[in-house]
Amino acid sequence: MEEFVVYILFSEKFNKNYTGYTSNLIERFKSHNILEIKGYTLKFRPWKVIHVEFFNSKSEAMKREKYLKTGIGREFIKNLIENQ
Repeated sequence: MEEFVVYILFSEKFNKNYTGYTSNLIERFKSHNILEIKGYTLKFRPWKVIHVEFFNSKSEAMKREKYLKTGIGREFIKNLIENQ
């Protein structure tokens, strides 16, 4: 069974965060920090993973990612970063 991960990245250098989901966190993290040649995350390297949550389905992961991008979710992320 495939597992899905919702992750939050943080760039200390630029004080930015990024939330996404994937079925392969290691490869996705590598693409954010090394492989990508265009896109939002390219501009704010280096990234570090500050939070992960695991899900059994893609739809659950997508739902959680969407929630984390709401006002309440952004507040949750802000608290994560402040308590590091």
